[in-house]
Amino acid sequence: MSSSSTNTRIAKNTFALYLQMLFSMLVGLYTSRVILNVLGVEDFGIFNVIGGVVAMFGILNSAMSSSTSRFITFELGHENLSRQHDVFSTALVIHFALALSVVMIAEPVGLWFLENHLTIPVARMDAAIWVFHASLFIVFFSILNVPFSAAIIAHEKMGAFAYFSILDISLKLAIVYILQIIDFDKLKIYAALLLCTQLVLQTITFFYCIRNFPEVRGKLTWKKDAAKEMSSFAGWSMFGDSAVLMFTQGLNILLNMFFGAPVNAARGIATQVQSVVTRFIGGFQTALNPQIIKSYAANDLIYMHKLIYASSKFSFFLLLILSLPVFFEAEQLLVWWLKIVPDHTVNFVRIMLLISLVDSLANPLIFSAKATGKIKKYQAVLGTLLLLVVPISYLFLWLGYPPESVFVVHLVVTVIGQIVRVVLIKPMINFRLKDYMQFVVFKCSLVLLLAPILPLISYLYINDLVIRFWLVLLCSLFSVLFSIYIMALNKTEKTLIKDFVYSKVRFLGNSQ
Repeated sequence: MSSSSTNTRIAKNTFALYLQMLFSMLVGLYTSRVILNVLGVEDFGIFNVIGGVVAMFGILNSAMSSSTSRFITFELGHENLSRQHDVFSTALVIHFALALSVVMIAEPVGLWFLENHLTIPVARMDAAIWVFHASLFIVFFSILNVPFSAAIIAHEKMGAFAYFSILDISLKLAIVYILQIIDFDKLKIYAALLLCTQLVLQTITFFYCIRNFPEVRGKLTWKKDAAKEMSSFAGWSMFGDSAVLMFTQGLNILLNMFFGAPVNAARGIATQVQSVVTRFIGGFQTALNPQIIKSYAANDLIYMHKLIYASSKFSFFLLLILSLPVFFEAEQLLVWWLKIVPDHTVNFVRIMLLISLVDSLANPLIFSAKATGKIKKYQAVLGTLLLLVVPISYLFLWLGYPPESVFVVHLVVTVIGQIVRVVLIKPMINFRLKDYMQFVVFKCSLVLLLAPILPLISYLYINDLVIRFWLVLLCSLFSVLFSIYIMALNKTEKTLIKDFVYSKVRFLGNSQ
């Protein structure tokens, strides 16, 4: 496939994912506010912390998801249909066995942990157990869905992927409406309806894949060599993924143990804001990731390096455009959005946005490591480093530090982890450290230092809240774009932008 047609496909896929992202963002902002108001701070916090407990039992599934996606995409790069069917079929058998295992282990262990170690009001324990069971079944069906979702992304059918995501959001919007009109325990109803949503999406995804992807059709087979490769890859991925889970859901449990459900609600809201903002780079990266793996499979390392640099740099810039005004005006945005803002939420949001900026640089490198399939050393080192987040955070909380301390620990370890990640991946894909520093780190750092100056001045010296908000928003947009143009673009990129702007100006002038 030519570079031109590949770039066109990436552009189309990115556009489809951005349409989905925009719809998801608008609906997500609305539904989050309504759910918080309908459930209340306490029930909202209970739902978040129980979801964290259930997610802990999905560590292996997360690892197998990464393994399945990598191997399906890799075989597509080799264009071997027989091998593609073997990989998909083996992955499906593994995920069915895994789903059953998770339910059998999580049911007794999770209930014991819920009843003995989480801070749940006695009056809400029955609802909490209901949420636990519903969440566990959601995990069961989501595990079964992994091979099908991996096939959709590997084939770069991002339009279908976007439609399914929009359907998911639409069903959750319907749930919000039902919660407001039904007269029953709303926390129980919310969990049950989320389970129904998962069942609907699972069914539609299954039939779409059967119809469109030949490797999905046919008799289920078990290939020992494919299972061995995927299991080995998944084993080391699980070590890295368990570290990620520990400093996300693990921190959620720590906050509950030390501060109770209201702080979990604050963390849940901050996570919602972080999720909304990072979706803007999710579409861009999701469109590029399959090409990173396929270019490695085709041994086109030069193109692979270009994709990594472009994905890293522009993901950072896209995220900065959105996160900078949110960082400054987090408090005002939360008041307008939620009306009820739990304590610590503003600080959580700001620190998590900084973490997301660092993580935006990590994702392209993570996929490049997965493309090689040789992740033993990478996962061992990064996983060990990231696992330190939870014990260090526990120490700070035990010493009496505020809940914000756990996110500061997370930020510091994330920065160190990115440095280690670059050093480890450099020999794996033979990219030059000098090029990465020049094209990614240096340019992103310059923009990050220059862009906040103008909005910071507006934030400090304007007293009227509404005027200040709009001024910070406009200053942030102008400042980031100006900084990118001056500091981050080469002459060719600047010329392309100038020609595009001049052509639009001439078009508008001629149309009048």
